[in-house]
Amino acid sequence: MGYKLIRYSVKDTELETNRALVAKVFEALDETAPQGVRYLVFELDDGEFIHIVGERHVVGEGNGASGLTGLAAFEAFTRNHAERRSTPVQRSPARIIGNYHVLEAGKAG
Repeated sequence: MGYKLIRYSVKDTELETNRALVAKVFEALDETAPQGVRYLVFELDDGEFIHIVGERHVVGEGNGASGLTGLAAFEAFTRNHAERRSTPVQRSPARIIGNYHVLEAGKAG
């Protein structure tokens, strides 16, 4: 599984919008339960958001879009994202050095 860390800050006037759009992405993930996707989002007190995305290719799920970016809710989140931000997006590949119950598989359901 490959991981990416994405961080950006949001304008004060856009915090609620960004939170709501992120929540919709998680609702869509709960509904679709794509295999091979791990996703975690933090919001810091200063309006910075940190997304940790883990994805691995799953046989039979190869339509070009990932289980995350192919969601309509994710497309809605990215639409007008630049206007909500107060800083550019910073993307970095990331390796897990330690993990205690944060990035494990979700509960069965």
